[in-house]
Amino acid sequence: MLGWLGVAVWIVGFAFEAVGDAQLRRFKADPANRGRVMDRGLWAWTRHPNYFGDAMVSWGLWLVAAGHWPGVLTVLSPVLMTVLLVRVSGAKLLEKAMGARPGYADYIARTSSFLPRPPRRR
Repeated sequence: MLGWLGVAVWIVGFAFEAVGDAQLRRFKADPANRGRVMDRGLWAWTRHPNYFGDAMVSWGLWLVAAGHWPGVLTVLSPVLMTVLLVRVSGAKLLEKAMGARPGYADYIARTSSFLPRPPRRR
């Protein structure tokens, strides 16, 4: 059962990462969006759908591995990946670079930093 849960978590993570990246690629391809903040689709629910998806992929793989006793011991891998994505190299660095962009402060105020949730109304 744990293995199937892991597969489901992996699929959700992979979908978040793939869809978020595709949405951002389409957004950036439109010259009218130059200098604007992407805040549509998954990007309205989390400021980092690709990083969230990547973390979910790691947790899904761990759940599959945790179905067997030695696999439980690998829990540090998804923990480390999540910490790196949220606090060290991923979201934190990107947000520092994006901070001065017009509209970004409002985007931060209404959009979850990592875990998806409906956007706040302002």
